[in-house]
Amino acid sequence: MNQPTPPAPSFSVISGAQVAEVISGNEEQVTRIIEAAYRLHGEGLTVNPDSYFLTFPDRPSSRIIALPASVKGDVDVHGIKWISSFPENVAAGLPRASAVLILNDVHTGYPFACLESSVISAARTAASAALAAAELSKQRGGRPARVGFIGTGLIARFIHTYLAGTGWAWDELGVHDLSAEHAKEFGRYLGRTEDGTITIHETAEELIRSSDLIVFATVAGQPHVTEPSWFAHNPLVLHISLRDLSPEIVLVSHNITDDVEHCMKANTSLHLTEQLVGNRDFVTGTLFDVLEGRAACPPDRPVVFSPFGLGVLDLAVAKYIHARLAGDGALHTVPDFFTELKRYG
Repeated sequence: MNQPTPPAPSFSVISGAQVAEVISGNEEQVTRIIEAAYRLHGEGLTVNPDSYFLTFPDRPSSRIIALPASVKGDVDVHGIKWISSFPENVAAGLPRASAVLILNDVHTGYPFACLESSVISAARTAASAALAAAELSKQRGGRPARVGFIGTGLIARFIHTYLAGTGWAWDELGVHDLSAEHAKEFGRYLGRTEDGTITIHETAEELIRSSDLIVFATVAGQPHVTEPSWFAHNPLVLHISLRDLSPEIVLVSHNITDDVEHCMKANTSLHLTEQLVGNRDFVTGTLFDVLEGRAACPPDRPVVFSPFGLGVLDLAVAKYIHARLAGDGALHTVPDFFTELKRYG
């Protein structure tokens, strides 16, 4: 008996506008998707190889990163994110980062969608930060009311959106950036949505000392904050940009990450600390450990969350977006994307 001919695989292209439409205003739901992905990762139901960094001898500040991954459970997809960081873009009026993401079918391996992914990347980063802030604050007696942002680009904006969208409110917001103009622009942005006091700080020290929740969202390539005494008030630190803090600060803190192995690479602050002391004893645990109640971060030291950024998070958000658009009949498919489908013609 002849086997039925399987349907030809389809391929869709999902624009950044579609991505934004699906996730805008759904910060709580995206954060829950990120929490579920972290739990799948912690339970061993993911594959998340090392990221691959494409660097350029003639442009040392720029890079393109490949993040392959696979997620089982309800997500059930393979894929890869290809994200570039070209800081010089900012001076030309373009965002620093751009990205695409490919989703692959788990049964055939065929790619079935390409999504604009700078928005996905920013959203999953912000949702991860909001989740960590909420879970770690529970252990420390309540949510901070004084919040400071060091670095004022797209990621900082998304983190603010996700904190606000998951129930955070503040009495004071601080802003610091190496560019005074960017700091003022971010302050004006905050002023359109916030009722609390907004202060533009001239130095990182001023901001850190006056904030109980500190968000690092910079493009720093090496530690630029080196004085542990600035953190004597034991704040909660979302160290999203990974390379801002010196080993001396790391060593006096409770350190939480998303994946220990991944964070001990590429000269992150945690990696530099490991190289300095020769062990990883300074890491308290992972966010999965926090979710499972296995990592305690009491209020007697600073708490630093340093997420390397796992590809499995991008896949979880991308699969959700694809499913939403497919359910709404809004996918833009590319006819005849796959043409050689017969083995012998």
